[in-house]
Amino acid sequence: MILTGRTGLLALICVLPIALSPWPARAFVMLLVALAVAVTVDTLLAASTRKLRFTRSPYTSARLGQPVDASLLLCNGGRRRFRGQVRDAWPPSARAQPHTHDVDVAAGQRQQVHTALRPVRRGDQRAAMVTARSIGPLGLAGRQSSQSVPGLVRVLPPFLSRKHLPSRLAKLREIDGLLPTLIRGQGTEFDSLREYVVGDDVRSIDWRASARRADVMVRTWRPERDRRVVIVLDTGRMAAGRVGVDPTAADPAGWPPAICRCRTAVGGTGVTSRRPCRLPGPRPDQPRRRVWRLA
Repeated sequence: MILTGRTGLLALICVLPIALSPWPARAFVMLLVALAVAVTVDTLLAASTRKLRFTRSPYTSARLGQPVDASLLLCNGGRRRFRGQVRDAWPPSARAQPHTHDVDVAAGQRQQVHTALRPVRRGDQRAAMVTARSIGPLGLAGRQSSQSVPGLVRVLPPFLSRKHLPSRLAKLREIDGLLPTLIRGQGTEFDSLREYVVGDDVRSIDWRASARRADVMVRTWRPERDRRVVIVLDTGRMAAGRVGVDPTAADPAGWPPAICRCRTAVGGTGVTSRRPCRLPGPRPDQPRRRVWRLA
């Protein structure tokens, strides 16, 4: 059994009738008995904390300095509504926040509480006891019990060289022949800005963006997109007596689908001795079936 601050406040208020009563001893006994009965009834009406079942989230890991979310699932297996607080205790080095959670769970229902951890020490952080406190309807007293719910968070060393990872991966892809176009060259356009890392070309530094960001920023590039390609095809007869599909159109027929993957508008023009025939190309945002129809 536990007592709340409301019980102490009520006992302090009872001092005034005792002081003003002509029979202080009798008034003291009567008020004490009334307060004891109220506390006992409130404790009996409080939900049992031993009927609670806790399930913790699976073990996880995080880098030092990164926040971790530790979730705890509470199941009320009793017949009364549980109103109170739950404390998920962790070591001081885990920096758990908040310390307590206000819980209101009906009989047979579940509720999940989340505790934010900000570890300041490497290694395994193991959870301590889970304490549940049930308060009665009068708010004077309640019940409290603790259960052992195993939990583990593995804190790994900080990954301070994470910003160097893109350049190192780019070098590995270059060795494998899979180098993406991230530098300026023919057929490329500006893509985005990122922080400077050791090994970047100093000529790609964007000084205006660096001044606004208060950090050295470099430009990255990608293959050009949103271009317009016009296929000019000679539709004249190569020689008399040859019928069927023009062999000169075999290769251009496969170009539009391939070019469309690069978000490029494709058009076609058939040139002959007569009036040329023009086929307007679809925009990159139009359906791909029109490109196949063009092919």
